[in-house]
Amino acid sequence: MTDSKGRLSAARLAIDDLDQSIQKMISDRARLAQEIAIIKQQAGDVGDMYRPSREAEVLRHVMARNEGPLTDETVARLMREIMSACLSLESPLTVAYLGPEGTYTQGAVHKHFGHAVRSRPMVAIDEIFRDVEAGNSHYGVVPIENSSEGVVSHTLDLFVSSPLRICGEVTLPIHHHLLSDRDLPDGITKVIAHPQSLAQCRTWLQTRLPAAELETASSNGKAARLVSENPGQGWAAIAGRPAAELYDLRIAAANIEDESDNTTRFLVIGRQQTAPTGDDMTSFVCSARGGDQRPGALFELLKPFSDAGVNMTRIESRPSRRGNWNYNFYIDVAGHADEPPLTEVLKAVDSRSDLFKILGSYPRAPLT
Repeated sequence: MTDSKGRLSAARLAIDDLDQSIQKMISDRARLAQEIAIIKQQAGDVGDMYRPSREAEVLRHVMARNEGPLTDETVARLMREIMSACLSLESPLTVAYLGPEGTYTQGAVHKHFGHAVRSRPMVAIDEIFRDVEAGNSHYGVVPIENSSEGVVSHTLDLFVSSPLRICGEVTLPIHHHLLSDRDLPDGITKVIAHPQSLAQCRTWLQTRLPAAELETASSNGKAARLVSENPGQGWAAIAGRPAAELYDLRIAAANIEDESDNTTRFLVIGRQQTAPTGDDMTSFVCSARGGDQRPGALFELLKPFSDAGVNMTRIESRPSRRGNWNYNFYIDVAGHADEPPLTEVLKAVDSRSDLFKILGSYPRAPLT
């Protein structure tokens, strides 16, 4: 017993010494961040100091040199918060997101930027675009697709006319919980959630709450707030754990999503062009010259990718609103628009298109 107490005491003293060293190194890093801000300002760089390519590079190095026992995801999250706090000393950032507080989009903001940014809730996706365009926020975070329910078409449509660029992407595992003022789902008469969340929990709702009324809301955060404002009504919301804590609701049922690997992809939108990192994605929109009803029009549009061996990871079609049955194609490809072979491929696609617009090249989201 005496030996165990001695070893425990020694281990705790060693942790105290390490904590002191870690704290000193974090302070040293923060001071260097302040010095970098001064150097940039003296060089005439008066914009925000956030650089997506640099931050992506740092996080990749963090995960590559991780030796455990903490997971890559954990060490990346810890480093993300240190970087966020240091960046706030250089250039405090404001990021618009789909509110209110407690939404998954706010979770994506914190995952990508850390908690030291000022998050600014908007009531609709188009308001996020307008807020960033007006300069009220430095960046915005918008949902673009879900692994089980597909693309968020409204986000796609807004890119055609917006001057904003895609600066980054975030993938967020989505775990839906049934939030209420009661401990169990028994007696719940109404479930409120964003339409995509209702769809992602369709089987669970049909099995466990077949008689409950399903009501849509503009966001899950708003749904949770509505439930918290109407106690004793037998209402419940579908939302994440942060919303339960924020609105003082109980988790009546956890992880009710039909797909256990349910994931949503978000895009970071802003005004800056992101430099290549060596592991990038490029998004663009185009339409076939002469209309896509012409036989072989889409094949001709996409053939340069095959010829150059460039991987096309996603294609979505949306009505162009330039005439019936005329479509815009939203395409994601591997690579950066400023690097070969993608540069020449995009020129070839542009020459075959009536509409062609690069939406952005940006670091591929880490697999965490």
